[in-house]
Amino acid sequence: MTDCLFCKIVSGEVPAKIVRESAGTVSFRDINPQAPTHVLVIPREHHPTVGELADSDAGLLAELMQEARQVAEDDGVAGNGYRIVFNTGPQAGQTVFHVHAHVLGGRGLNWPPG
Repeated sequence: MTDCLFCKIVSGEVPAKIVRESAGTVSFRDINPQAPTHVLVIPREHHPTVGELADSDAGLLAELMQEARQVAEDDGVAGNGYRIVFNTGPQAGQTVFHVHAHVLGGRGLNWPPG
């Protein structure tokens, strides 16, 4: 996807503050953080939504979730709690249509969100 921002981050065309990389994922700090820890975990391959990824490559989805957990551990928020959020579709707030997990932590997170 030549016009996808996250594909450009994966390829190195667009800079990002990378915090972790695995065979199938890249994790980087959100440019507009909503919590002290706010990291995006994305697959290297382009998949528009988490539902599409689940249907096409459950193993990659599992790797993405493992990386999200590791980000929380590395940032020191795993012990106190953290949130993993997937926004799916425009009404849910998805603005980049390359699946990404938001790992949020380091402060109290209200419920319900939004």
